[in-house]
Amino acid sequence: MTARNLDISLLRTFVAVAERESFTNAAEKVYRTQAAVSQQMQKLEALLGCALFERVGRRKRLTTEGARLLEYARRMVSLNDEAYRAITEETFSHPVRIGVCADALDALLPAYLELCAENFPKLSIDIQVGRSRWLASALRRGDVDLLVDIAAHAGFEQLVLRTSPVAWIAGARYHHQAGSSVPLILMDNACPFRSSMVQALDEAGIGWHAAFQTSTLAGVRAAVRAGLGITARTVEMLAPDVRVLDPQVRLPALAPMRFHLYWRADALDDSARKVLHLIAPR
Repeated sequence: MTARNLDISLLRTFVAVAERESFTNAAEKVYRTQAAVSQQMQKLEALLGCALFERVGRRKRLTTEGARLLEYARRMVSLNDEAYRAITEETFSHPVRIGVCADALDALLPAYLELCAENFPKLSIDIQVGRSRWLASALRRGDVDLLVDIAAHAGFEQLVLRTSPVAWIAGARYHHQAGSSVPLILMDNACPFRSSMVQALDEAGIGWHAAFQTSTLAGVRAAVRAGLGITARTVEMLAPDVRVLDPQVRLPALAPMRFHLYWRADALDDSARKVLHLIAPR
């Protein structure tokens, strides 16, 4: 029997799908599109000559052959990563400083920090959370090396890390009164979500009022959970006590929000460049 080589990248994606039971959820783990994950699994199944997954409802479950492969795949991926680190492990003279908007802190940062820890275990990362205007100024001054933000900033190199759907959300205690002015929970500064909500409601001719204003995302979460009104946020903010507003309320659809990664090409050192290449979408 002729030996065949199993591609580590295919096995890494296979493990992610097996653990998350979804091509879409696995795509977030391996930083690929859902279509790319699907193509990778088709390629792996063609290479092995068997089906690795079966659909059960909306989930992807392992077949008997898939379950047998999973143990080997985990060991092979782990050994690959261990070998890579042993040969390429580097020392870093100073931390990589990343400026982050509050929305990205929960939505994106945990996965990226995990990825950095796996690939650069000796790298220190300094996270600085702030408002968009301050973050842009920090990048211009050289106080941060990379910037993750939902706001648009001119004058920097940039790429899109993720595009997330935006929904009208409310707490479990909130009950909408038909025909009444929409009570909005708003950030009290120049916030893309605030302008998106106000513009959409004004264009639809729907009355609204500021039921609660705050300077922090934590304040927005608290007001939503308390049932003081509704707001618009990316779907990453949903939780057991924070839900998408009932479609019967019929509020206008909102455009998705993009999470951008910004940097200065003239001020990016080797450490920051490695982090940039690691987290950039492939």
